[in-house]
Amino acid sequence: MSAPILPLIEAVTHWPERGALIGLDLGTKTIGVAVSDPDRRLATGVETIKRKAFKADAARLLAISGERNAVGFVLGLPINMDGSEGPRAQSTRAFARNFSNLTGLAIALWDERLSTAAVERELIGMDVSRARRAEVIDEHAAIFILQGALDRLTKLRRDA
Repeated sequence: MSAPILPLIEAVTHWPERGALIGLDLGTKTIGVAVSDPDRRLATGVETIKRKAFKADAARLLAISGERNAVGFVLGLPINMDGSEGPRAQSTRAFARNFSNLTGLAIALWDERLSTAAVERELIGMDVSRARRAEVIDEHAAIFILQGALDRLTKLRRDA
């Protein structure tokens, strides 16, 4: 039942043509969750999970994927600006490995460089208070990550 963990371009071959994808932004204290529509055009925020223990976090993610009839996951991989992978990327890969043992849905890794910074700038531009930004930043980062992946998949379909 172990799910494959692949770059987005390879993971798409493991998903049916239609079906929602779940986007995840793994923080140290929270997990931002977003979902796409079944046609994979638009990412929408679902919730921010306050991290407890891996099993509890994974159970909530699996429940969300069941509720949304998801066919796969897109997990933001925090790659350094020079292209290397630091401790956060290693932690994300470890989470993906552990999570893949609990689901049969393919997990795509998507470069999330600067996603949180971009979302932070956007929220500041919208005059969102610091406290409110802290509450929603991971969910909005998950939307940003998932929308970037959806846009890439759309471009691939158009080019094919």
